Amino acid sequence: MKIDLRKLAHSDTLPFSGTIDLSGEELYGAKPFQSPVVFSGEVTSHLDVLRLTGEVKTTYHTCCARCLKSLEIPLSAEVDVVLSRDPSAEEEDDAFIVEGTEFEVENVLVPALILQVDMIYLCREDCKGLCPSCGCDLNESVCSCGSKQVDPRMAVLAKLLEGNEGRQD
Repeated sequence: MKIDLRKLAHSDTLPFSGTIDLSGEELYGAKPFQSPVVFSGEVTSHLDVLRLTGEVKTTYHTCCARCLKSLEIPLSAEVDVVLSRDPSAEEEDDAFIVEGTEFEVENVLVPALILQVDMIYLCREDCKGLCPSCGCDLNESVCSCGSKQVDPRMAVLAKLLEGNEGRQD
């Protein structure tokens, strides 16, 4: 959505709202933005300083990092940036450089939303995950293969200890 800053000559506030389709965007090897991204906010002009404030929301679709259950995480970001035409202001954290009289509001809002995404999500804090041998979900059932399996690299040491179990030196 393009915001035309010339409209601020007639008013001190320019409200905006809309939706963004990010279903084709890839993040961490998946396409997690299956729900529309909804945004709203306003651009204000006060003493020749332009400020964009707004909020962006969506549902982030991902999997538990341990058991691979599907998760839907509500995701939102608050945005409050100064719009500047001065290229030297690019080094400031709360400034967005505008070239010309129009800019795409998505260029400000989408990066703010993506910065809210964590690297991993868990279905619950104490998620036990999957058995590395049989793939059983350890949250739902107990498998017996994990306790009997010996690391093949340690099998030789296990044979050495078998003969020394009853012996004490």
